[in-house]
Amino acid sequence: MNDNKMNVSFRHLERMTDDTGLLEHSMGLIPRRQEGYTTDDNARALWACFVWLERLQDMPQTEEARKLLLRLAETYSAFLLWAQRPDGWFHNNFHYDRTPEREDVSDDCLGRAIWAAAAACVQPFHPGLKLPAANVLLGALRHIETMTSPRGWAYALSACCLLMRLERQQEIRGLPAGLIREIGIRCSAYVKELEAKLLQLYRVHAEPGWSWFEPVLAYGNGSLPWSLLEACQASGSESGLKTGLLTLDFLTERMMSPQGSIRPVGNHGWGTKDRLAMWDQQPLDVMELALAADTAYRVTKRREYRETVIRCREWFYGRNDAGTALIDSQEGACCDGLTPDGPNANCGAESMLAYLLTEAIWSDAVLEEAEDGRRAATIPAKPQILSPR
Repeated sequence: MNDNKMNVSFRHLERMTDDTGLLEHSMGLIPRRQEGYTTDDNARALWACFVWLERLQDMPQTEEARKLLLRLAETYSAFLLWAQRPDGWFHNNFHYDRTPEREDVSDDCLGRAIWAAAAACVQPFHPGLKLPAANVLLGALRHIETMTSPRGWAYALSACCLLMRLERQQEIRGLPAGLIREIGIRCSAYVKELEAKLLQLYRVHAEPGWSWFEPVLAYGNGSLPWSLLEACQASGSESGLKTGLLTLDFLTERMMSPQGSIRPVGNHGWGTKDRLAMWDQQPLDVMELALAADTAYRVTKRREYRETVIRCREWFYGRNDAGTALIDSQEGACCDGLTPDGPNANCGAESMLAYLLTEAIWSDAVLEEAEDGRRAATIPAKPQILSPR
């Protein structure tokens, strides 16, 4: 494994996307059309497109990749418009023939869609996506008060923090002024409400030796401290900062193996105060830890959080309990999990996006270090983007 070389490819992202949206599952590298689509994955994919468009904007040699990401962003935006019901909720699971599967409404899906719509509202790369995203956003925001899922709260809180902060700085452009003001006013109220809910959840469940929001460490844990750290940046909340760092430190300790590598909480039993399941380990959990640690570094400038980001990226490349890589850098694909028998050979949407987002978060970390003159001899000045085809 070469920790300092980054070859980013969007081939698998393109392969898994058709004219409807991003397919959910694959067999190996081949999409499984019979498994259909999820709004969750298409929201994450829209976010990932903007994350990488930002990193490629000063790289003229990546024009082909930029064109691909812009085209894919249109597809994922259209999916969100289509998946949103007239009442503002999102249907999450669809068959390949575009008919909805039977399901209950999902707060987690709603939160991720709100975050993706917020990212589309503020991005500068495709002005034509801003107004559709704003309409999706306003339809979804009305349901924040009825959400009950902590992870849904977390993504909605982070979205509202982003929008509130940029609206106050007058950095949201390309939308009608009245619409921008309405978004800013509504998001300011929701930031206080959602932060208060997460802080109350922490007070209910935290106890000596257990600095967490719930009695169990389950999936996507990093989104919870991440959102409180985003709230701290938006509102200056000292309670959000303190609890965000405390819970992130607790989570990082629980996700660290004795050898110093990342060990996601296994989904075969999850984690309690007395035990942690080791298998199966999910890429999503690693990405969300990296996301929270990166935000913590930006708030505190404490080096330990940069080290956590680096360890998260290393997990994908083989510094893990199996000692084997989960990613195919030439394809931009990632295995669906780490099992006692090694990586799951299938490379679905969630895992691929977790890898691509982690790679982007890591690239920020190392490029900032290069600019500061630290480790400059071993850190690349720019990532190498592989041809989409």
